[in-house]
Amino acid sequence: MVQHSNVVHSDPEIMGGTPVFVGTRVPVKNLFDYVKSKEGIEEFLDDFPSVTREQAVAALDLAQELLHSHAYSS
Repeated sequence: MVQHSNVVHSDPEIMGGTPVFVGTRVPVKNLFDYVKSKEGIEEFLDDFPSVTREQAVAALDLAQELLHSHAYSS
């Protein structure tokens, strides 16, 4: 299981509380926007070099885990 606290951080003093990658000011939403637009993870990592591949993959894994657990909780 992915540890949320190692990947995503939300603080009212950083980007108004928008969830960002730990250690950056890069909103996690940006990763999902890139994936949805077919630009992909490589383009995202090129455009946001402060985010590591491990962080990006962990964020996608976390989203997958949350969706999976929600689907089976009904």
